[in-house]
Amino acid sequence: MKKILVLLLLLPVWCLAQETDPLSVGNEYLQQKWVDSIYKKMTLKEKVGQLFMIDIFPEKGEKQIEKAEKLIREYHVGGVIFFKGNPYQQALLTNKLQATSKVPLMVGMDAEWGLAMRLDSTFAYPWNMTLGAVKDNKLIEQVGYQIGKHARRLGVHINFAPDIDINTNPENPIIGNRSFGEDKFNVAEKGAAFARGMRNAGVLACGKHFPGHGDTQTDSHKTLPVISFSKTRISNVELYPYNRLISENLESVMVAHLDVPALESRSGYPSSISRNIITGLLREELGFKGLIFTDALNMKGASNFTTPGDIDLAAFMAGNDMLVMSLDVPKASLKLTEAYEKGEITEERLAYSVKKILKAKYKAGLHKYAPIKTENLYEDLNTRRDSMLEAEVYAMAITVAKNQDSILPLKELENKKIAYVHFGDDRGGDFLNTLNLYTRVDYITGNTPEELLKNLEPYNTVIIGHHRSNASPWKSHDFTVKELSWLLEIAKKKRVVLTTFVKPYSLLKLSTLEPIESIVVAYQNSPVAQQKAAEVIFGAIGARGTLPVTANKELLVNTGIETVPLGRLQYGIPESVGMDSDILKKIDSITKDAIKVLAMPGAQVLVARKGTVVYHKSFGRHTYTGNTPVRNDDLYDVASLTKILATLPVVMKMQDEGKIAIDSTLGSILPELKGTNKQDLTVKDLLLHYARVKPWIPFYRYTLDKDTHMPLEKYYSKTPQGKFNVKVTEHLYMREDYKDSIFQNIVDSDLLSKKEYRYSDLGYFMLQKSAEKTYSATLDSLADALVYSPLGANRTMFNPLERGVRKEQIVPSEADDYFRHEVVQGYVHDMAAAMKGGVSGHAGLFSDANDIAKIMQMFLQKGYYGGKNYFAEGTVDEFNTCYYCNKGVERGLGFDKPRPESLGKKMYDRVPKSCFSHSGFTGTYAWADPENELVYVFLSNRTYPTASNRKLITMGTRTEILGVIYDALKN
Repeated sequence: MKKILVLLLLLPVWCLAQETDPLSVGNEYLQQKWVDSIYKKMTLKEKVGQLFMIDIFPEKGEKQIEKAEKLIREYHVGGVIFFKGNPYQQALLTNKLQATSKVPLMVGMDAEWGLAMRLDSTFAYPWNMTLGAVKDNKLIEQVGYQIGKHARRLGVHINFAPDIDINTNPENPIIGNRSFGEDKFNVAEKGAAFARGMRNAGVLACGKHFPGHGDTQTDSHKTLPVISFSKTRISNVELYPYNRLISENLESVMVAHLDVPALESRSGYPSSISRNIITGLLREELGFKGLIFTDALNMKGASNFTTPGDIDLAAFMAGNDMLVMSLDVPKASLKLTEAYEKGEITEERLAYSVKKILKAKYKAGLHKYAPIKTENLYEDLNTRRDSMLEAEVYAMAITVAKNQDSILPLKELENKKIAYVHFGDDRGGDFLNTLNLYTRVDYITGNTPEELLKNLEPYNTVIIGHHRSNASPWKSHDFTVKELSWLLEIAKKKRVVLTTFVKPYSLLKLSTLEPIESIVVAYQNSPVAQQKAAEVIFGAIGARGTLPVTANKELLVNTGIETVPLGRLQYGIPESVGMDSDILKKIDSITKDAIKVLAMPGAQVLVARKGTVVYHKSFGRHTYTGNTPVRNDDLYDVASLTKILATLPVVMKMQDEGKIAIDSTLGSILPELKGTNKQDLTVKDLLLHYARVKPWIPFYRYTLDKDTHMPLEKYYSKTPQGKFNVKVTEHLYMREDYKDSIFQNIVDSDLLSKKEYRYSDLGYFMLQKSAEKTYSATLDSLADALVYSPLGANRTMFNPLERGVRKEQIVPSEADDYFRHEVVQGYVHDMAAAMKGGVSGHAGLFSDANDIAKIMQMFLQKGYYGGKNYFAEGTVDEFNTCYYCNKGVERGLGFDKPRPESLGKKMYDRVPKSCFSHSGFTGTYAWADPENELVYVFLSNRTYPTASNRKLITMGTRTEILGVIYDALKN
């Protein structure tokens, strides 16, 4: 008895599950009753007709459809398989054909990566090779489920998927990307998960191409490929996934047109009509009880063997149940009928297949057939859930195959000058654009290797993107000879990150990998794959994929180097972080309404949650009358956001290094304030706007003619000369020594009589001076070195025109008619900051929404971003503390805090008090919520053409958008 138990335990799993009927449903009695009732009413011609699945190509026009209708009416075919077209067209045609058929038709499709394999306007999931790189098989099951949902929504009952061929031959012209890979265990696991997902969606799965099409060098559409392995090899490798899926109740199998001498002794005899292979191996040895389909009988691998009709009869006699895409249904029907009448086909044999087909139809729900509803069809086939899952799959598939010296993810961006070089014949714009969200990456080209290397001289890191068409899995994937040569030349001189957006086999042609520091395999050239590859390179997400095939003698199957995320922002859709896209869309109308009523000419709006940017849009134009649309990378004068984005980080760093403390007096950090009324003021009170400092001093007015309001020649020159070297605008230069006068005016200014909250810019002049003295460097260089460069915030800067930014990339802030008498564009709007040469502690910074989001996310993460701790533990929390809330001062150190007067009582009551923010005079706003992990950035130039326009403020546009963001939180 013990010996028997041991033997049972040693049996493969599928041996214990062979008796299960994969076509049965929960109530087998009702299913069998329906099957028998249909079968009993059928004539012989109708029974034979059930064996055929005819092809439908809607794009071929009415004649082809009329032919199909005739075959359904006169020959009672059992099913149809759809090809090219669009979903709406297919839905209408399916309804029409079903109405024509006496018995509901089984509708099939090849939708291996979704309906998009055959139909336009439908969703395309990654190919199997890409899925093969994903470790988490639950994701594969979800993909199968979503594809199944789409199929069922379109009235499709069987999807001829998954392809469970083991692609052990890189030269395979027809499988390749359609395979999960070369590892039989991985292929089996992925195939089982995919089939499980489809089954859960109510769609029948079909394993193909039996007994294994993975190691061929020819295409069975064109000829008969030869599989020359021994039966032992085929059993151990090619059949392994079939055994696994059969054990999990795989509903159907498709038999390929292959010449397999080890399984069929007749020379050149196709497997699709081999009784030894279909009945002997699949049905009897493997115990498969589901439906068996031929591969398309019009393929040359089958049609070259014998004449139409004869091939159909041979296929049925071999053990197939359904004959797919017969070349001549009438002739084949006649052949089968004659064979039945002669006794060559028994009633038992015919009933076996026909009743199986009817059982499958019952399981697919055809006993309760209902026409397809076309309302919201496109929306149902392209859901946000699909987009979210697609992004998740690509994120988990991206594979770092080589990572010498742990170059990835890229860190220390301040020390890197990065170039992007494009290889291949397809677009790489999404890759480059996403790279540039993290830091500046320049697109470098050259007509010769020498020219390219010369152009690459200033760069120490080169990201090479190899982009080939993503239109189909059969497109060419190889590097050109020229590209292979250029790649090695670049790698000899630069640190290279090679990123391939094709199947891994492209790397086989590389003679050596030695000079290439890092290799990233992204598998496909889709926009999402390009985005996720960039996110892996910069550490927004970690690399998790493994190679599903051997990509090079140095890159074996299952190679995959995991990388650790660095806390950088990634980019996704709202649902991926628990937000509602439809609610967030209200931001569009709010912003557009504000533009419509002339509250501002345009704006950038960004929302991020849980480290993912989920909304990032630009609206309107630079000016009301101009034609320049606002782009996501245009720079805005952020006005007082300078306080928290530039001065405050420097002050935090000073405290971390013991150079200042929040309780330090101004006299202790600025000796020139000793003996003045400012000496006993503390840094804390200054940052809380609770130090009795005046709100503002109109410095510029002292330098204007009282009558004409024009700049006095005493203080200004139209050109830089001598002491006139402080650039206010392009045609206005202030004398250098007047900057001292500005500071002295602050020193000499009276304090307010009462200690209460009064917002003031003046404290930041003093903090700037202290920081610059401490580090012997200017504020702009300090902020850049401390924050912007290492953060990759390359679009954040003072005096952008001097940094090489083109004027048309900078949004104008005002048409000044009271001081500079010109349009202020590229120069700071704030008058005092302008008189300081554009660099001041309270204003002067330019940026875009994406860069500001990085800085706010860094604050949200307690000073951590990109693998670096910018501040000591606890520093951000210390500065985000409301020290005098009990005195009505609802502010942190530098940061604004939720206040009823700024948010409104309703909004104030619904947001956490841990939130911190700041606004800017030009119409800017930055908000962070630690509890909900939210970042919100709003940039506008509401001051153009005049700063007296307060509509944005009175309308409460920025706060209204904030309310929408909180409405969008699903939890």
